[in-house]
Amino acid sequence: MSQQTARRGGAAWALVITSVAGFMAALDNLVVTTALPSIREDLGGGLHDLEWTVSAYTLTFAVLLMFGAALGDRFGRRRLFIAGLAVFTGASAAAAMAPGIDSLIAARAVQGAGAAVMMPLTLTLLTAAVPAAKRGMAYGIWGAVNGLAVASGPLVGGSLTEHISWQWIFWLNVPLGLALLPLARLRLAESHGTGAPLDVPGTLLASGGLFGIVYGLVRGPADGWTGGLVLTGLFAGTALLTGFVLYSTRAKNPMLPMRLFRSRAFAGINAASLLMFLGMFGSIFLLSQYMQGVLGYSPTEAGLRMLPWTGMPMLIAPIAGILADRVGGRPVVAAGLFLQALGLGYMAVVATADASYAAQLPALIISGIGMALFFAPASHLVMSSVRPSEQGIASGANNALREVGGALGIAVMASIFAAQGGYETGRTFVDGMRPALVTGSAVVALAGIAALLIPTRRRTEGQPAPAEPAPVLETAAH
Repeated sequence: MSQQTARRGGAAWALVITSVAGFMAALDNLVVTTALPSIREDLGGGLHDLEWTVSAYTLTFAVLLMFGAALGDRFGRRRLFIAGLAVFTGASAAAAMAPGIDSLIAARAVQGAGAAVMMPLTLTLLTAAVPAAKRGMAYGIWGAVNGLAVASGPLVGGSLTEHISWQWIFWLNVPLGLALLPLARLRLAESHGTGAPLDVPGTLLASGGLFGIVYGLVRGPADGWTGGLVLTGLFAGTALLTGFVLYSTRAKNPMLPMRLFRSRAFAGINAASLLMFLGMFGSIFLLSQYMQGVLGYSPTEAGLRMLPWTGMPMLIAPIAGILADRVGGRPVVAAGLFLQALGLGYMAVVATADASYAAQLPALIISGIGMALFFAPASHLVMSSVRPSEQGIASGANNALREVGGALGIAVMASIFAAQGGYETGRTFVDGMRPALVTGSAVVALAGIAALLIPTRRRTEGQPAPAEPAPVLETAAH
């Protein structure tokens, strides 16, 4: 740990600041979903407008993640983290005070842009502040907080809407952001990436490609997969991302060096992350509706009953981080993914229109342990699979793939659900949910297989895990 980092407060402060900032950004992915009826009642607007209050955030967040990481590497990670946090906090206040649905959608888009700059830099700043021997536990706590935010978004949004007002799902960010801004300035050390100039063509190709694909995935279930704008987004996005890959293999200073994917560690953990979020996001999207619409629980009651799943990361993830320090990240991540797949498959079997909570509980616990085992070691594997100067863009790429996986998961699960069932009765809902959960289970199992492709960590007995990248990456880099 550098003297500057130590002087500013070191690992503990970095862990607190980056975990809370990550929680805020991850929470806003799904926090709005249970508040939509109240928002419509207050602000008006049709179903299309309400869907955009969710989609506007997802789009700008996913599209700008790699660009935000590149800006941090070029102009200073702490500086850009503070800028992103300020934008996110201000946009949260604007969303809470929105006089109409259009201004709320605009504020949500700005929120996503701020989160896209802030989120990938949380991992980079944390890595710089924590000694290599303790990073597993630090990533465990960071992963626990972020995993809890993703999974508890509907609970937090529903509880605040039910007991106070929907505006408080946005006001919640404001005091947290205002408290973090001076702490980040005083307690985090500045760091930079390679210092290479910004890759403008690569940025435009990647951002345009991600926008097209995420737009198509988000709008597909609502507008129809054969709609003109949906197909245009998917095909144009695919073409632009293909151009981005071809360009990046030849560019002198690409935003995302394609040689990173020659590393089995980097390629494997990113494939596993995309598939994990595909299966998890889609499953949470349906299960939260199942507990409320079919079993009759209020948003708060449903969230409390999902705590064995959503709250498990707070208990298990720090332990998983310590375990990864001792035995390596690959076996812990793979075990977590296979447990998550088992839990989703179990839920598909026991789910009925009148299922008791006792019947569901084992599935929730198994899924919760699996998710907890994934988050911390996965972050460790991403950051240790590249050189320190490339950790910012590696974090941005991993977060972007997670977001695309989440958007794809909701789109795929919604399409399977609509083809096999519907909202007419509890039975028709379960008829649609079951094959969707089976699909989610299979996708997460594929993520587990991808994790097994990650090379085993090699070290002599009694030696600490290497802080620098594995030799395979260094060889590929030259």
